[in-house]
Amino acid sequence: MASADSDNGTAPGAGPGGDPGGHIPLAVKILVAGGFGVGKTTLVGSVSEIAPLSTEEVMTEASMGVDDLGGVEEKTTTTVALDFGRITVNQQVVLYLFGTPGQGRFWFMWDELAEGALGAVVLADTRRLDTCFPAVDFFERRRIPFVVAVNLFDGAHDYGTREVREAVDVGADVPIVLSDARDRESSKAVLLALVEHVMRRRSPAATGRPLP
Repeated sequence: MASADSDNGTAPGAGPGGDPGGHIPLAVKILVAGGFGVGKTTLVGSVSEIAPLSTEEVMTEASMGVDDLGGVEEKTTTTVALDFGRITVNQQVVLYLFGTPGQGRFWFMWDELAEGALGAVVLADTRRLDTCFPAVDFFERRRIPFVVAVNLFDGAHDYGTREVREAVDVGADVPIVLSDARDRESSKAVLLALVEHVMRRRSPAATGRPLP
């Protein structure tokens, strides 16, 4: 990406602290996707440095027979649009997190949410691994880099990353990360794994050509 000031790599004008010539952080859009009830809202909330925007609504009888509650029968709310949070990596980079709705009836929104995304986290639940397949297919078809983060629910099957990789059927280049969406440090590690994955894919060695 070209900088606004080719001499020093910083944009002209006041930075976050009001100092002339300060850094203007690069805004990076990250999607958090996966099936219904896998912990997308929880991950965004655990790691966001601002009060996250959530569009969770109480589930009503209208969702009965439409939303698959298998394995998450105790869930009483659902995201109907998106979750939004922010985390500052350093003075140069700020990640903006967009959690996608998990139910099939809201998938029409994914294309719009994916516009301009640098990468994605696909959350997986080992009790219902099939619920992450649509997200994996979505990002593979659009060639959007992603990592698979296995959310370690209490009482879930204890599978290793190799078993998850085989079950989800992703290539050896796709990182598989064991995580706890409730824990801030664990969620940060997932995002770091994604950023590192994107950087590897965009490096001259990986692409065979220099970066623009």
